[in-house]
Amino acid sequence: MSAQAIVADDHPLFRSALVQAVATVLQSEILQAANFQEVVSLLEQNDSVELVLLDLNMPGNDGLTGLTSIVNAFPGVSVVVVSAQEDPITIKKAMDFGSSGFIPKSSPISVLSEAVETVLDGEQWLPENISLQLQHVNEPESEQFAEKLKLLTPHQFSVLKLLADGLLNKQIAYELNVQETTIKQHVSAILKKLQVYNRTQAGVIFKQAMGAEGQSESSSE
Repeated sequence: MSAQAIVADDHPLFRSALVQAVATVLQSEILQAANFQEVVSLLEQNDSVELVLLDLNMPGNDGLTGLTSIVNAFPGVSVVVVSAQEDPITIKKAMDFGSSGFIPKSSPISVLSEAVETVLDGEQWLPENISLQLQHVNEPESEQFAEKLKLLTPHQFSVLKLLADGLLNKQIAYELNVQETTIKQHVSAILKKLQVYNRTQAGVIFKQAMGAEGQSESSSE
């Protein structure tokens, strides 16, 4: 295959193992990132990237926020979560929020290669034992919020992330280099699409869904 991939993990040895696994499937250059900002930069600079192997706990990847950010901003890119965190609820949430697969860090290289090949063929991949476990996991709120999140434009998603961090409209406008009136319009649209009453509620629900640390302390709109 000639697709391009990014291997994102902050541990050099494990990142090398992932690169080795991906190299058995892909013939093109494999890009590497040690933190989430590097992942975003590589995606912005390389239109040919089709796959990201994303460490769930790498620096800058706050819970599932990194996953949802990539899915929202780069819809043509498949993301596979790679993590030592193997609890069924986390995995179910990752799949609900757009991951194309989940690879336990304990997997041998042959399994990693199989997962990469399956996802690049357009299918989801999960280890068989995890697939069986997920059949018994019921997370309707996660599924519903994931569907609402898909309605947001990339700009609205960026606003929501900053809103959830507790930033005021003028601070968000400064961060995104736009007018404050534009942010107000985005916030109104976000509240409508997420079906929530105010910015505080939107921020708290987002943080909880992502499993991110802290809660928004934004004032009500």
